[in-house]
Formats: sequence, C-alpha cells, structure tokens
Amino acid sequence: MDLSARLHPRRVVESLGGSMDRPLLWVVLMLIAAGLVTLYSASYDSPARMQAQLVNLAVAALGMWIAARIPPQTLMRLAVPAYILGILFLVAVALFGDVANGARRWLHVGVTRIQPSEMMKIAMPMMLAWFFHKYEATLRLRDFALASLLLVVPVLLIARQPDLGTALLVAAAGGWVIFFAGISWKALLGVALAGLASLPPLWGVLHDYQRRRILTLLDPTQDPLGSGYHIIQSTIAVGSGGLAGKGWLNGTQAHLEFIPERHTDFIFAVFAEEFGLLGNMVLFVLYALLIGRGLMITANAPTFFARLLAGAVTMMFFTYAFVNIGMVCGILPVVGVPLPFISYGGTSLATLFVGIGILMSVQRHRKLVQT
Repeated sequence: MDLSARLHPRRVVESLGGSMDRPLLWVVLMLIAAGLVTLYSASYDSPARMQAQLVNLAVAALGMWIAARIPPQTLMRLAVPAYILGILFLVAVALFGDVANGARRWLHVGVTRIQPSEMMKIAMPMMLAWFFHKYEATLRLRDFALASLLLVVPVLLIARQPDLGTALLVAAAGGWVIFFAGISWKALLGVALAGLASLPPLWGVLHDYQRRRILTLLDPTQDPLGSGYHIIQSTIAVGSGGLAGKGWLNGTQAHLEFIPERHTDFIFAVFAEEFGLLGNMVLFVLYALLIGRGLMITANAPTFFARLLAGAVTMMFFTYAFVNIGMVCGILPVVGVPLPFISYGGTSLATLFVGIGILMSVQRHRKLVQT
C-alpha cells in the first residue's frame, strides 16, 4: 500500500477510532455541532470565544481517546489513588487555593492551575465502583453507609469552597453508583426522610446568595433586577421561541444582552429562543439517545465495577442536562451547571469527554472477563 493510501483521511480516522463506539460518537458529534452553532450566536460580540472552544474540544477529544483505550481493569486499579489525590487537592484548595469572586476553587500546580473539584466528578464514581466491586459478594447495609461516608467527605469540601453546582454533580455521580449497587428501597426512603429532616438546620449553614437563589425560585419577581433577573430573562427567552423559534442569529433576548451567562450556564435559553420547541425536542432526543446508548453499554459491561462506573457516568449526563434545563426554565434553583456538550467551557468539557471515553472503554472491553 502506498503512502498516499495510508494517509487517506478516512484510513487515519479509522486507525485512530478503533477504540471508539460509533453510535455514541455520532450522538456526541451532533451535540457538539448544535453547541457550536448556538455558541456562535451567543458569542457574536466575542469571536475569540469560538476559537477557544475549538481548542477546548481538541484537548477534550484527546482525553476521550486516551480514556477509551484504558481497560476497565486499569481504571479499577487507579480508582483509590485518584480518589486520595482528589481529596488531598481539595484540602490544599481549602488551605492555599486562589480566591476569585468570593470562592476558593483553584489550585496552582507548577505553571498552571487546576480545579480539583472537576477531577472528583470522575474519581468519585470510580472509587465507589471499586469499593462495591471489592465487597460485591457480601454487600450489607453497613457497606452502603461506609460508601456514603466516602461520598460525603469530598462533597462537603467542594460545597465549602463554595461551589454548590459542582458539589451537586459529584454527589449525584456517587449517588448513582450507590443506587446501581443495589441499595434497598427502604434504605432510600430512610435517606430521603433524613434529608427532609436536615433541611431546617442546613438552611442556617447556607450562604446568603444560596438562600436567595432558593427564595428566588419560589418568586423571581421579588427581586426582578437582582437575584431574580437570571430566571426571568431566561424564561422569557425560552417562551418567546414559540414552536419553530426566531431563527439562527435572530434571538433578541441574547443579542440585546438580556440573557446573562448566555454562552455558559444559560446557553439553553439562546438555543430555545432561536430554534423553538421543535429544536428543543431534537435536543432532547439527542440526549435520550446518548443516555440510552450509555445504558446499553452498562448492561453489557463485563464486571460489576464496569457496570457501576458506566451506569454512573451515563446518569451523570442526565443530571447535567436535567439540572441545567430545569434551572433555565425556572423549575430548579440557579446553580453553576453547564449544558453537556453545548455550553462553553474547558475543564467541564474535558470531564464530559473523559466520561464518554470511559463508556467507550467499557464497550470495547465488554468481552473481557476477569479471572
């Protein structure tokens, strides 16, 4: 075979994509395309943001490709070190982290700085999946209690920064592992009742801005130019899109700068205004296909660890999308949660792509059974 044939783009893609699950990859590519189209409109006043997002996508895609080639057995061996390293980083953030906008979330490491809380979105489900895999044959209620303790420690450290959105996502990622591990419905009911009972004391430890977000959810009009502004403007944008939307680049709420954070947390408002209910339905179908494919991979996973990890990663995408869309539509409090593969971002996008890579790894190694 001559050199030109070897370097044909199709052959290069096939050689690089040997570890890629094509149905999953196609869904992700369609979501990315929708995200770039929406981001272009939302960032009309900042053209450099599109270039930065393309760089973010390239780096994230590299992370996905690497993760897709790591066998689940290797991920299991890395689970405990990754969890311990993440906890140490979170403690270091609490002690030495950079403060920006009243929050201490970043840590300088060498010539760059990292956000360790993002790392825990993957390290947390890996750790709990390893834990339940180790005790699979003898799982008891006390094991679920210990797993909950492993989950609570990083969640509290992240919430203390404060970063309620990331704390929620890490809690959800670990919670899905505990659910898939087989916790009884009675235990779940007990946890729900305990959570309700803890609401009054928790209200007292929330920051003022967090309490305002919850009160604003109940009645945004009580502070229309302050804490209620985000929800009011985003719901106006979503509703004004109507059935077919105002058309690409024709969204007035976004282009007249009424929608805050329109390229990150509130990008769904831009999408809904320009593409309407029909566009929203297409987006929901894409997310449903993504989650459905992830659950199929979960069902075919070769080991208990792989099933738990794949299931948690899949439902992490659901949590991201549900919380973000619910926030923009005014049915959930405003928290810092991006829309998967649509919002502008660097670390969050990398986390999502690594999650896709883990699913591809589980699918690729589905016929490998531990001996």
